[in-house]
Amino acid sequence: MEFSGKIIAVLPLQTGMGRNGEWKKQEYVIETHDQYPKKMCFNLWGDKIDQFAIQAGEEMTVSFDIDCREYNGRWYNDIRAWKVERGQGAPMDASAAPMASMAPTGAPADFSATDEKDDLPF
Repeated sequence: MEFSGKIIAVLPLQTGMGRNGEWKKQEYVIETHDQYPKKMCFNLWGDKIDQFAIQAGEEMTVSFDIDCREYNGRWYNDIRAWKVERGQGAPMDASAAPMASMAPTGAPADFSATDEKDDLPF
């Protein structure tokens, strides 16, 4: 799965000791550029943290897997990134173009010659 947007938060690095040795994990929050923006918190483990070196404010597309695990009778979702592409988060479709491109190009239209009187108050 993929999610494109801007990194709005880089959460603190977490470390610990497990049965296979030391581990480290870092979480990030990314936000879309949709009309109603969505946010997603994803994580990176181990060497991928340094490999991708994600910074707040960067535009990117994150490829990830979703998994779920049980711990002490509760279930937790895990959104783990496996690939990050920089510069892919900005809107690419024409509907997201700036409003300036929709500005009129000629003189304003004159509808006074075809106006009919009506009883509307505005």
